[in-house]
Amino acid sequence: MRKLHHWLKNTILKVVDFFYPPFKKYIPLQTFRYAACGGGSTALNIFIYFITFHYILHEQIVHTPFIAISAHIAAYMISFCITFPIGFYLSMFVVFPESYLRKRIQLFRYFVVVIMCIILNYLFLKLFVDVWGWYPTVSLIVATPIIIAFSYFSQRHFSFKGNVIPE
Repeated sequence: MRKLHHWLKNTILKVVDFFYPPFKKYIPLQTFRYAACGGGSTALNIFIYFITFHYILHEQIVHTPFIAISAHIAAYMISFCITFPIGFYLSMFVVFPESYLRKRIQLFRYFVVVIMCIILNYLFLKLFVDVWGWYPTVSLIVATPIIIAFSYFSQRHFSFKGNVIPE
């Protein structure tokens, strides 16, 4: 298992770092790795959500013994359960490997930041759409960079405390 982990980590680093040179003048390596890993996780999340919503749940309400869950919420929960550990793995071993915190502390803090980002996204969309009357897509476009910046600095300085990767 350890060999698989090292191979996977090194392969991801080689692929991500291969695309870094054109961006070297503009952003630090760690920020580029964060953008690449976060973008990949987000794309995977959207893909899993789409497949789950349309082809697994067939856009139908999910009935559990306790509650009925709408298909779009159930699909979100399923995609979150898959991409959350992937995002944590990438953050811990690719983006912020220099963190000196214990892994369980990193995991808890990562989860807290992700939940805060979900709440912030919800609040921004409520403000922009319901209060200010903006179009939903424009609202999401405006909210996304704010949440990405919050997430990056929170993960860097809270979840995965450590030194910045030298250039």
